[in-house]
Amino acid sequence: MRHFPLCAVACCTAALIGCSRGDTGDADTTAGDTSAMAAPMAAPASPAMSLAQLAGRWNMRSVPESGDTTATTYVLTATADSSGWTITFPNRQPVAMRVVAVAGDSVVTEAGPYASARRRGVQVTTTTSMRMMGDSLVGTTVAHYVTTGPDSVLRLRTAGVKAP
Repeated sequence: MRHFPLCAVACCTAALIGCSRGDTGDADTTAGDTSAMAAPMAAPASPAMSLAQLAGRWNMRSVPESGDTTATTYVLTATADSSGWTITFPNRQPVAMRVVAVAGDSVVTEAGPYASARRRGVQVTTTTSMRMMGDSLVGTTVAHYVTTGPDSVLRLRTAGVKAP
């Protein structure tokens, strides 16, 4: 989802107000006074996310946005702080996350390089940004493959639910 910067909204609002005024021929007595312009309404802030509310095991599924849409499944193990987060693919050792950070209503993670679960013999680094939607974690994963050929970047839609 794309968001307009607040300054762009303010400029558009000012332009619309200026264009909607009729020319009465009277001198402008408010020149330089911007207090009459309506301030744009800010969108309601989403509640901030905390790592504590994400702590636990999550059954995750990532599907490429295009091309081969075969799902990759894994278990995300989250802790109440930024240490100890891992992803575990079926029949493989856990991969430690080297970055876990909360930014507003989202959590951003980075892991790798590690052996890709999708491309045999290729190393990959993944960056995932997720947020809570109901009782699910949803977001986007960007996989950067260590390769000299094309298709070195893959974008995936990622979603998961907390394991019982």
